[in-house]
Amino acid sequence: MNALFFIIFTLFLIVLQTVVLPSFFWFAQCFDLLIIDILFLSLISSHYSIVAPIILIGCIMDSISGVPFCYHVFSYLWIYIIIFLVKQLFFKQSIVFILIISIVSVFIQQGLLLFSIFVQQGHTTILAFNFSLLIRQAFWGFVFIPPSIWLVNVFWQNWIVVTKSMKKQMAQKYRG
Repeated sequence: MNALFFIIFTLFLIVLQTVVLPSFFWFAQCFDLLIIDILFLSLISSHYSIVAPIILIGCIMDSISGVPFCYHVFSYLWIYIIIFLVKQLFFKQSIVFILIISIVSVFIQQGLLLFSIFVQQGHTTILAFNFSLLIRQAFWGFVFIPPSIWLVNVFWQNWIVVTKSMKKQMAQKYRG
């Protein structure tokens, strides 16, 4: 049942990012919303089985975006690896930790984009990179990712309570 929650949540974020938000001026070039999903999965997972869904989410985003293939897969995996290693050193529910990983995640994605531009077109195009977009996305990530992670956690806890009660009702129905 937890997998169903994350499938629905991931599809919601994909539709929100690709269909809804581009129609608004303020959010036309918003940070990658699936960072919220990847951060939350990284924070709650305690083993490496979450890597397969992260790769799948990255493949979906790579197929619907115009960036080089494996860009999202690679950035999501780096975000997961960094969070997985760092969360063992810090209290993962700390707001400071969440704020820092929010900004670092946006910088990881933008850094990989800058690196891919550098590899394809050379060092002269780095100066043409839109650093103001990077700053705006880092700001929006700093503002929106921590409350979004908290909100996803609330929805997830409610999902767990509802699914447990549904299972209990189904078990009682079939016994009686």
